[in-house]
This record gives sequence, C-alpha cells and structure tokens, in this order.
Amino acid sequence: MAIAQFRAPNVDITDPVKVRQAVRRGDITGHTAGLAPGRVQGNLAILPKDLAADFLRFCTLNPKPCPIIGMSEPGNPAIPALGADLDIRTDIPRYRVWKDGVMVDDPTDIRSAWRDDLVAFVIGCSFSFEEALLQDGLPMRHIENNTTVPMWRTSIQCQPAGPFAGPLVVSMRPLKPADAIRAVQITSRFPAVHGAPVHIGLPESIGIKDITKPDYGDPIEVKPDELPVFWACGVTPQSVIAAAKPPFAITHAPGSMLVTDLSNSRIAAL
Repeated sequence: MAIAQFRAPNVDITDPVKVRQAVRRGDITGHTAGLAPGRVQGNLAILPKDLAADFLRFCTLNPKPCPIIGMSEPGNPAIPALGADLDIRTDIPRYRVWKDGVMVDDPTDIRSAWRDDLVAFVIGCSFSFEEALLQDGLPMRHIENNTTVPMWRTSIQCQPAGPFAGPLVVSMRPLKPADAIRAVQITSRFPAVHGAPVHIGLPESIGIKDITKPDYGDPIEVKPDELPVFWACGVTPQSVIAAAKPPFAITHAPGSMLVTDLSNSRIAAL
C-alpha cells in the first residue's frame, strides 16, 4: 500500500499549505505519511454541538490517545490556529462518515455532509514522534515497507464521559530492547502527540490475540530479537464512536491525516 498517491506531477510536498491545496484539488490521495516534513499532522473527529462538550471531556480524561491540538467553532470548517487557509471539509484525503455507530461512507470531501451544528476536533498524530525516532536512527518497519502502521483495539477501557466510552486503540512498532528504551525516552517529549508507549511486549495481556492480524492498518513482522512496542493511537475515537453510536459523526480514514502548519519542534515543547 502506497503511503501517498499523486494524481498530478510536481506537487510540492514540503509546504503544508501546498499539500492541503493539493489534497483539496484531489491531486494527493491515500495516506499522508512523509508529507510536509517537520509539520504536525492530525487525526479528526467531528460531532454535533450537543455532543461536543462530552467528547471534549472524554479527550481531557484520555489525553494519551486523544490529545487535542485544535478545535473548531460550531459550523465553522476553519481552524486558524492550525492553518490560515485550512478547510476541515476538504483538506483530508479520505474521511469516514458514521451513522448510529456504523461507517456508511468514505468520501474524499465532506462539504455535502457538513452542517451548521458540527464541531471538529483535531487530535495529535504519531507521525510527529516517528520523525524524531527516525532522526535518532531507530527503524520504523512500516515506513520501510511503505505500509500503514498496524493498530488494534485493546482490552484497556478508556475513561468514560457522557455517552463516550470504549476500548483504547494502540499502534505498534517492533524494536530491539535497547531501541525500545530509547523510544520511551524520545517519545516522552511529545505528550501532545501520544507521548511514551502505553505497553511493551506481551500483546495478549492487553487483549491482542493475534499480533499478525491488526484491526486497522497493515501487519508487520516482529522478529525474534524484537519487542512489540505499543503507543496510544488517535484512531481510538473511531472505536468509541462505534461503541457510543452517536446519530452522526465524521472521522478521518486511518492514515489519511490533516497536515497542519504547526511544527513538530513546537509540539515537543508543549
């Protein structure tokens, strides 16, 4: 699976504004890993205003999987703090539309689904800490394989808030023990994008029955001299939406993120 797909030549993937414009035109599709290096990318959850306060409280109670980096005003698709030209309805390569907890569509544009009562939440993404891990020489096998990081629903339950409750979703990167220790040290500096791992080794102890069969993303090999290292994941709201069954919600498709103007260095300082 390609990380990013391009329908037009000469797309400038280094500038976050130009990346969003290319996504808006449909010139960039698929996953966004590797786009706009040094810039923060975000997961997305959009809910009606009458559920927004409960969801905000859910995120506050569960900061590891749901660190909020931006939030819109009701009915306003702009989030100026994340990008002056940003339009949450068009600037993600692929969305998921949910009704009563069931995904009913996966469009590339949600203008036709947008409503005046919708509030958008942008949640920190692991791409930021992955960049720091790569800069320190730690291998990221899913990036080497040009695939999506594997993710699982776990037996760990999030702290509930109003109707929102459900299992924590984790992403996994296999690392040798010394690299796992270094990864803990590095990612601890990035609490706004999930921070340090929530679990290392023994996947069955967090309810993962088969490490070769992720619930989201693509499987990757864990070699005999490696440990599976698990981080809280921004796909958690999708498992919670499926459990809470709100009448209407929109999320990103896993791997298809919102590219923002925020710098990873700024996120590390938060």
